[in-house]
Amino acid sequence: MTGAGSGVPSPADRVIVRSPGVIDVHAHAVLPMSLGCAGAAGPEIGYREDGSPFFRVGEYVLNGVRYEGSAFMDPEVRVAAMDAAGIGLQMISPNPITYFTRLDARSATDYARAHNDAIAEAAGRHPGRLVGAAQLPMQDVPAAIAELERSVRELGLVAAYIDTDIGDRTLDAPELDDFYSAAVELDVPVFIHPSPVGQEGPPDDTRLRRFDLDLLLGFSYDETLAVAALVFGGVLERHPALDVCLSHGGGTLAFVAGRFARAVAKPRAWVPEFLVENGIESYLRRLWLDTHVHSAGSLRLLIDTVGTDRLVFGTNFAGWDADGATEVDALGDLRETTTANAAHLLRLGRA
Repeated sequence: MTGAGSGVPSPADRVIVRSPGVIDVHAHAVLPMSLGCAGAAGPEIGYREDGSPFFRVGEYVLNGVRYEGSAFMDPEVRVAAMDAAGIGLQMISPNPITYFTRLDARSATDYARAHNDAIAEAAGRHPGRLVGAAQLPMQDVPAAIAELERSVRELGLVAAYIDTDIGDRTLDAPELDDFYSAAVELDVPVFIHPSPVGQEGPPDDTRLRRFDLDLLLGFSYDETLAVAALVFGGVLERHPALDVCLSHGGGTLAFVAGRFARAVAKPRAWVPEFLVENGIESYLRRLWLDTHVHSAGSLRLLIDTVGTDRLVFGTNFAGWDADGATEVDALGDLRETTTANAAHLLRLGRA
């Protein structure tokens, strides 16, 4: 599993945390070097006649979000904002809008390489403060494995970053097993974060287009489906050394865990034997989950459900729902726990 066994240097050999602040594992980036690298799909930043910005990815257009000059795009602005918020180290990751899982594999691979080069360059300007997670062309599993190997071995990135589903495949699809095995061999965790519902695929539930429910509810829906695929679908059983981290506390995991457990206790035909034998709780507690749930009550329920051993701090830094220093302050007694957990998950050393 480790670098010692495979000739791959561990991330701890590459990154030493140099700030006493907390570690933030949930922060996305939009970087100039990767703009236009997916061909006709962009990504493209532009401005309308009234001066308002837009961000286009294929046919999907995000209006009113200004990336240029922000922490999303400028590492210096990001680190200054981290200092103000009390964040010591941050893992920067792909913007979920730019997963490109339905793009042709060649274009998706070209974009992933450009984006990973850009993330490595940004992190390299601030060693000990920024680390990067790899964008991957998951529609082509061999290409995704090759790019993850390049990203870890040559660029020093510390994680894989993927969507909650891969085109028409769910996370427990057998053809993804080689990818999970590669992550274990490279000794890097896999982070899972949803993209906006229906962004690139068939028409989705139009009710989720109201009130930003694709973000408010759709993300939680997809994250919960990801938990089900990883646990019921046997990914964690087949890959006992795999570390997987889900955003936003795993969606509705804390609320539906009891119903999941009841399904195992009163098994139906689809419930796998390993869950009947071992119980579901041991698998749910294998998942790493971030704290970005926006409510002290929700966080308490999450802790009551899965404990704190695999809880890590996340902010969606500079995003629409980020609170910066407020979120850091709200950690309270969890500050040291989540920071130690994150250092372990990302295989980081401490100065």
